[in-house]
Amino acid sequence: MSYFNQEETNRRIQKIRDILTKRGLDAALIYYDELNIANGWYLTGWCPQFEKGAVLLPLSGEPLLLGGPESEPFAKMSSAIRETRNFSVFMVPDEEYPNATIMDFEKLYEELNQKGISLKKIGIVGTTIIPHAVYTQFEAGFAGVELEDITDEYEELRSHKSQWEQENVKKAVRLSYQAYLAMKDMVKPGVYEHEIAAAGEFECRKNGANSFAYATIVGSGERSNAVVPTGINKKLEEGEWVMLGIAPRVNGYAGTFGETLPVSGTYSEEQKWAINVLRRVLRATRDMLKPGVSGKEIDVPGREIFEKEGLLRYLVCPFAHTIGLMEAEGPFYGPNSTDDLEPGMTVCVDISFFGHPTLHGARIETGYLITEDGCEPMCPELDALFEEDVN
Repeated sequence: MSYFNQEETNRRIQKIRDILTKRGLDAALIYYDELNIANGWYLTGWCPQFEKGAVLLPLSGEPLLLGGPESEPFAKMSSAIRETRNFSVFMVPDEEYPNATIMDFEKLYEELNQKGISLKKIGIVGTTIIPHAVYTQFEAGFAGVELEDITDEYEELRSHKSQWEQENVKKAVRLSYQAYLAMKDMVKPGVYEHEIAAAGEFECRKNGANSFAYATIVGSGERSNAVVPTGINKKLEEGEWVMLGIAPRVNGYAGTFGETLPVSGTYSEEQKWAINVLRRVLRATRDMLKPGVSGKEIDVPGREIFEKEGLLRYLVCPFAHTIGLMEAEGPFYGPNSTDDLEPGMTVCVDISFFGHPTLHGARIETGYLITEDGCEPMCPELDALFEEDVN
């Protein structure tokens, strides 16, 4: 069993080749690693452990998976692209594999020329994250070949979700809700943050999550101010609240939830006021999710509520972003964004504040699918929860 869908992979390869044809390019080099997983996963449904890698996709001919020898057997079992080549620049530094075949980019260039694949211009995907050594060694090995950045065109393909992608995001969001219920049951004084994280992660793993798009968020008391705090060996205390979040992946696609709960089981009056402000902003932002609406328009109603309630100075993150192979990925619909929503996009409404002198920080979040005339919740239960104010 694997996490990729071969029909999806074939369609994606063709879309990328359409970009190459339009730009007059002969191939694309798509960089990825364990942190920057999405662009590689988009073509392979796979990511190496320990090592870095890239996909070399020529305009014609078979794509190649470039990486290191430790992950090569894993790739041949699980990747949609299984024709591999090994390079020292992708390996763990100073690690040795005496029986592995290691080549360099100059030899790869020669190999491709011998196969009749002429390379004069290559598009690079991942120019903001590709290591200097990878770029310079590739540039030297492919001497005389012109390199162009096509990251934006490539990543735009990821923002438009197919039916298969939509279903995976929905499943992941549903899985995050199951984790929320398990984590919520653990919230009480004396429980360690890491125990709550473990409960959520166990629920996701036992129900098929293949990984997580971010380290599970559990931050109580002052630690809720850390924006993305991971659970540590801190006990929850009476009177605090605790910020929760988890992002399981299903076939590589992320889902998430965000909620902030009272440790004692009952919100204080100040906490109740704040959580209800967040819920009002979530509803106002959700109601803006329609095709043709831009980020700077989406942002307006929630920002007005924050300003009226005196929370604007504590606003750190915009209210909406897309979700897919990463939990938060472009387009990001912030106050200066001119990107428009389109049907088929999967979008999270993520409402938060941080730096408050007494409340510290809080977040609520859930996801929506953009339809032809509006949006529909990917988790009806969370949407219904946030629809009501806390009494």
